[in-house]
Amino acid sequence: MPVSTRKWAAKQQVAIEILDRLKLLYPDAKCSLDYDTPVQLLVATILSAQCTDERVNMVTPGLFGRFPDAIALAGADRAELEALVRSTGFYRNKAKNIQGACQVIIEQFGGQVPKRMEELLLLPGVARKTANVVLAHAFGINAGVTVDTHVKRLAYRLGMTDHTDPVRIERDLMRLLPQPDWENWSIRLIYHGRAVCDARKPACDRCELADLCPQRDPPDSNKPLATKPKRSPKSTAKPPKPPKAK
Repeated sequence: MPVSTRKWAAKQQVAIEILDRLKLLYPDAKCSLDYDTPVQLLVATILSAQCTDERVNMVTPGLFGRFPDAIALAGADRAELEALVRSTGFYRNKAKNIQGACQVIIEQFGGQVPKRMEELLLLPGVARKTANVVLAHAFGINAGVTVDTHVKRLAYRLGMTDHTDPVRIERDLMRLLPQPDWENWSIRLIYHGRAVCDARKPACDRCELADLCPQRDPPDSNKPLATKPKRSPKSTAKPPKPPKAK
């Protein structure tokens, strides 16, 4: 067996062990966004960008009470839509994408959220992360691995990828993990990131994955890097002239 193949096989064994431990730690892990229909999940996932799921769940009851489906959202008054999602941040762009996505759903997909990755990616505001969430939780289709900020950070920290680009991270994780576990892997890793492996202060002393973790921080980590103290710049000012003798 070539060296590269042996290394990958060893990495896969570690990945499976991490998966098994996460299943024991978080047996009931599930999507934390509240929704009743695929389009509501799509909208909630768009709103979750740069925002907590808790905040999204505070916003969506009022939003879906006023605009419950794709037809209502597509025809909503933009100003009212913006006001309803304002507290999730980037509200103008999110309202624009939600309305645009619903218009495409009506015009191209008969009012139904599509069930194929390539079709979901045609919707405004939808990249692979959002598409993976919708496919997995609305339709039970594991088309890929959702890579959010927690998954990106922990996958690198645990040595499961050497990349920081979400698409390359997803590709590595899809090779390492069984397809039926792709989506719930992400959710469990997110739970672990919130509960134990905090970005600023990871609790390695109580982490059940510590013996498997090389504890690497990604190159784009927000943690401050150690730097040498700056030297005081040399003064370029000319020395004062001595006073003239009286």
